[in-house]
Amino acid sequence: MTSAEIITIGTEILLGEIVDTNTRYIARTLRGLGVDLYRTITIGDNVERIASAISHSMERADIVITTGGLGPTVDDPTREAVARAVGVETEFREDLWQQVVETIGRYGRKPAENQKRQAYVPKGAIGLRNPVGTAPCFIVERPPLLSGEGLGVRSVISLPGVPAEMELILRESVIPYLQKRFGLNEIIKVRVLHCSGLGEGMIDEKIADLETLSNPTVGLAAHTGVVDVRIAAKAKSESEADEMIAKVEAQVRERLGSVVFGADDDRLENVVLDLLEKRGWKLTAISSGLDDPIFRKLSNSASFPGLNLDSLTQALRAARADSNADIALGIAVHPDERAADMAMITPKGEKTHRITYGGPPRSLPRWSMNLALNWLRTTLEET
Repeated sequence: MTSAEIITIGTEILLGEIVDTNTRYIARTLRGLGVDLYRTITIGDNVERIASAISHSMERADIVITTGGLGPTVDDPTREAVARAVGVETEFREDLWQQVVETIGRYGRKPAENQKRQAYVPKGAIGLRNPVGTAPCFIVERPPLLSGEGLGVRSVISLPGVPAEMELILRESVIPYLQKRFGLNEIIKVRVLHCSGLGEGMIDEKIADLETLSNPTVGLAAHTGVVDVRIAAKAKSESEADEMIAKVEAQVRERLGSVVFGADDDRLENVVLDLLEKRGWKLTAISSGLDDPIFRKLSNSASFPGLNLDSLTQALRAARADSNADIALGIAVHPDERAADMAMITPKGEKTHRITYGGPPRSLPRWSMNLALNWLRTTLEET
């Protein structure tokens, strides 16, 4: 099976100045091609460390994709690092220089002398056109082909760090190259089921045997008040992958029941709003100590400081009466106590409860909100 590793290059990423979104995009692209991603790493702008990382990645993986470090300044080291990793010198390429000249010319300018650095690539590299930026990209293959399609190839593919440029070149040039060079004829498809109401450990107990499957694979990812169950299938076609996933998904849903509230792009707050719309119910919501844009999406939501359970319930009664709402939900978060009070009023009466939290204090508001939304969801489903 074809394997890959991703190396993002840039000291600004290590310093936390910018967020790396390229890795996620490339990883999803590789997944769609059926390529196994072994690892991803970030390296600062240092030629030796980048060259070492590339060399080690080439020992493990068929494909090494780098992003960043292809600009015109002296701290853009990727070209030299790749050349060092594969044991060649860099060479000036007139065809790549003309790409730079043409791109800058579209802005009515002439390139500066330092921009000639961008036309230097490892000797023998395959040049890739960058139609939306000044940084030409390239592919280096090691060792050379012996015989057959893709036999013995290790490909280092260097792309720009600017996401819009990287994404375009990946789609237009890199994907066709990978499909041809490595004979890629499989896909990896993923289905993510979202759960609330049970912790990760309890969900694991119910589906532990499914987590030992080899294809599809099943894994868990815990978030704040939500747990994801990921089902990933590798197959020759999308329809075959869908069929494999469906069989496992059915087992997960049977075992977890209403704990599963959605899949893939579904979000808990949207599921709740859809249930309200289906029932034709009007919701009013109030909170204390919870400033969250998701909670503000709820109809007629309002915030009050310093509410305890009694005052929360009183405020909720008044809000429900004033808005003529069918159902009312209230949350009062108490960071000092690592706890939250919740109250709900429905046509059937009032319900209250307190939850305590053992995780990071800063996550308490989001955790409380998700638990309250799930409480509302299950109430609506039972009504």
